[in-house]
Amino acid sequence: MTAPIDFYFDFSSPYGYIAAHQIDAIAERHGRTVTWHPYLLGVVFKKTGGTPLHGIPMKGDYVRVDLARAARRQGVPIGLPKPFPFTSVAAARAFYWLCDRDEAAAKTLAIALLSASFAGGRDISGTKAVAAIAEGLGHDRAEVLAALGNTAVKQRLRKEVDAAMARGVFGSPYMIVDGEPFWGIDHLDLLDQWLDTGGW
Repeated sequence: MTAPIDFYFDFSSPYGYIAAHQIDAIAERHGRTVTWHPYLLGVVFKKTGGTPLHGIPMKGDYVRVDLARAARRQGVPIGLPKPFPFTSVAAARAFYWLCDRDEAAAKTLAIALLSASFAGGRDISGTKAVAAIAEGLGHDRAEVLAALGNTAVKQRLRKEVDAAMARGVFGSPYMIVDGEPFWGIDHLDLLDQWLDTGGW
C-alpha cells in the first residue's frame, strides 16, 4: 500500500481552508488517503520569526487578491472573519478528540469549522463556538466542551505541534508525500503532478 499524504494546516489559515476542499480529491485520484494534521502556526512563528501575511505591507495587499482568486478557482466562498488572525487552539483540540474516535467525522468537523470561519465569517476561536458547530453535526455539546479542557486532549495537540515542527513544517497548507514536502496552496498542482509522474 502507498503511504498517506500528510496534510498540515492551521484553522486560522484561509489558504488552509481552500486546500482542505482539494486535498482528499487529489489523493483519491492517485489511490492515496490523507492524514490531516491541524497544528498551531503561532507556535512555529515564535521559532521562525514569521508573521501573518495580511499584516505585512504590500504582501498583505497581494494576499487579499490572491486569496480571492484561489477561492474562485476552487469554487468556494472566501472572507476573513473578525477577529483575524485568531487562536485556533479550541478547533484543533476538537479535531484530535474526535479523530481518535472517528477520522472521517473529524474531517467533516474540520471542514465545518473552516467554512464557518472563512465562508460564514464566524468567530471560531472560543470553546463555545467550536462546541456549537460540533453540536450542529450531531455531537454532544457538553461532551465536546469537556474534551476541550481535557488534559490528554491538550497534550495530544502539543505533541502534534512538536511533531510537525520536527518534520520542518512551517506553513499552511503544508503537505508531505513519501518524504517530499510541498508548501502552499500553489503547490497543490505540483503535488498532483508529482504523484502522477512518480516524481523527478
